[in-house]
Amino acid sequence: MSMSSSSDGLSPDTTPSIVVPDAPSLRTDASPVAASHTPAPVTRAAAPGGVPDPAPAAETPLPGRPLPRVIAVANQKGGVGKTTTTVNLGACLAELGFRTLVIDLDPQGNASTGLGIENRGLDTSMYHVIMHDVPLEDCVEPSAVKNLFVAPASLDLAGAEIELVPAFSRENRLRRAIESVLDDYDYVLIDCPPSLGLLTVNGLNAATEVLVPIQCEYYALEGLGQLLRNVDLVKRNLNPRLEVSTIVCVMYDARTKLADQVVHEVREHFGEKVCRTVVPRTVRLSEAPSFGQPIITFDPTSRGAVAYREVAKEVSRGSTRRSG
Repeated sequence: MSMSSSSDGLSPDTTPSIVVPDAPSLRTDASPVAASHTPAPVTRAAAPGGVPDPAPAAETPLPGRPLPRVIAVANQKGGVGKTTTTVNLGACLAELGFRTLVIDLDPQGNASTGLGIENRGLDTSMYHVIMHDVPLEDCVEPSAVKNLFVAPASLDLAGAEIELVPAFSRENRLRRAIESVLDDYDYVLIDCPPSLGLLTVNGLNAATEVLVPIQCEYYALEGLGQLLRNVDLVKRNLNPRLEVSTIVCVMYDARTKLADQVVHEVREHFGEKVCRTVVPRTVRLSEAPSFGQPIITFDPTSRGAVAYREVAKEVSRGSTRRSG
């Protein structure tokens, strides 16, 4: 699938054609992507602040998703807004009243520090949960946001990739840990590392859904096909419940037409899986982690905060609240 070339605003010539990689079908009817599907149109005119208006809502509402939900936020390409999306989506879901647990499975520990948890000198971290069967509840820390909790990572987690190789039932470590606390939360968000190693496999095996953040740039699409093939591999061999439920376009730069092209192409290829809200590239979103805060507390009225609140509403709209 490709688009005709047009200027990206950065070059007087033409932009390269955007080709969304082949991948296992994400549609619920398992029909080919190109089969008589009319994509949700992209509004080219930017709203105030340079962010495009959301795509029109689908005529048929998505089926309800019962709580609790376990969502792996995954993309093996680094620097695509994966941790930013995990932290801010979790905070916005908590703001909506859902008890939310963010599991930091990335040895860099950015999701932990981004929520104000110092990941140095921790008595228990996700490393101990994965490698030493420490109960997950002993690792969980409260955040400054009501209803939002964090299971922090430490640098020790970097060695877990090697230590897991000879371990028994290595793919199921995280799933068993989450099952023991699942009734305490409405949402569990797993921040997977930017790789396709055993930690990411643990995250995908423990989840029922995958949320994929896609940077609105050409190179962000290159690894998407490989990620989706690996998700399909985990689904067929380890976790038949797994599905790619949500794709979020992030780091949208209104100064380039290329960003608009990427959003349009992703929506055309993946249809209703793509959030109607596009998250803009903003300085405030980049600054918030250095203060250990999500964007909704760091700058509640910023464009980034508004966008992630809308993404949280879209993600939770298909959920049905638990009774009791």
